Amino acid sequence: MLGGCKKAPTANAKGEVRGIVFMVSDGMSNGVLTMAENFSQIVRKKGTRWWELINDPLSARGLMENSSANSYVTDSAAASSAWGGGVKINNGVVNIRPDGTESTPILRHLKKLGRRTGLVTTATITHATPAGFAAVTRNRDDEHLIAPQYFGVVDLLMGGGKNFFAAEKRIDSRDALTPYTKAGYELIENRDALLKSKSDKMLGLFSGSHIPFEVDRLNNPELMKSIPTLEEMSGVALKNLLGHQEKFLLQIEGGRIDHGAHANDIAGLLWDQLAFDDTLAKVLELIAGRDDILVIVTSDHGNANPGLNGTGKEYTDSNKAFGKIAQMTCSFEKLFEDWGRSPENTAEKLAAIVYDRLGFSLTEKQTAELYNSMTTGEVSEWSEQLDNPHGLLGQMTGNHTGIGWTGTSHTSDPTMISAIGPQAERFSGIVPNQEVHRHFLELLG
Repeated sequence: MLGGCKKAPTANAKGEVRGIVFMVSDGMSNGVLTMAENFSQIVRKKGTRWWELINDPLSARGLMENSSANSYVTDSAAASSAWGGGVKINNGVVNIRPDGTESTPILRHLKKLGRRTGLVTTATITHATPAGFAAVTRNRDDEHLIAPQYFGVVDLLMGGGKNFFAAEKRIDSRDALTPYTKAGYELIENRDALLKSKSDKMLGLFSGSHIPFEVDRLNNPELMKSIPTLEEMSGVALKNLLGHQEKFLLQIEGGRIDHGAHANDIAGLLWDQLAFDDTLAKVLELIAGRDDILVIVTSDHGNANPGLNGTGKEYTDSNKAFGKIAQMTCSFEKLFEDWGRSPENTAEKLAAIVYDRLGFSLTEKQTAELYNSMTTGEVSEWSEQLDNPHGLLGQMTGNHTGIGWTGTSHTSDPTMISAIGPQAERFSGIVPNQEVHRHFLELLG
């Protein structure tokens, strides 16, 4: 037991696996795990479930090796395609090998064997990480080409990305929704409908693009009412899969953790990491007492390597600085978006919205620099990684929170992997990302 109260999943004597829940905290550098634990103690007065899982003697622990075929630093498309297709490929493509031949993604294999399948994400459902398990395309950004490929392959689809299905939003004006609904998929577009659904096939599209950052959802009653959390989407999907006799594979992605790291937005990142952690807690709750479900928790790559730098004499101001993140009420994405839409999008207005939403005052020089970066695209910065408005605001925010960033892009470091349930020991030590595919096939195929 964990903490004296949580019943951990176990493994049956034969090590048989009925279902796999594969959870991806997209773009989570290793330092995020510690910061999320500390942030959770501040805002929720409790620790994180992943931290507990790592300390569970029944769990396996390891590091995922994430290089792609053409770079030490992978993108999400190559990383997920390694898991889904079983080979390392070049960045930017989905399940196409360097020699131009296609890899068959894992969910296509499993569907032919009569397994049930699911993809859940806070990004667009057609984004690189879910696509790596079910689609093939030469350009990961061709999300309109990915949308039809899930048809008949994935039973449960939940996330953002309606714009890649609806004819009026697609670049080719093709209707990609009707084939799903005609085949019995229930189209679900709001939180209430999701929580009431009992359908065996679901196409849940809760936003035109990505689902809003969790920090923005928490500070907007309308979003809280209409858009489900990752925990709610995943809970519905897992209950559905557990209610059938067939073996299954469910991928769950906290997609916007990566986006927060790209933006050097620590509040955006940490609130989404906690939402991911709540989802892990829900998954472990739903399978508690079972001995046939394997849960794997990992990331596809690091991103920007955020960390808490010591501040003050003998670093004694570090806790106070870090605690300021809890007072921030919106993502950088929404901050810049709201300022841009304001009829008074002046430098003064920009400084005012930073103070109102992030809780600190910009100096006159900082205001001028940030405003200039927004209006001209020019930034006075020696690091080209940080030579953009998000990187600039991230540095300014770091002066108050103690958070530093190495850049605004993915990194090469291996990522954490934890597993619990039957066959969990397969995921201890160093795990090359392409080996995950073999484990999937051996356990479910």
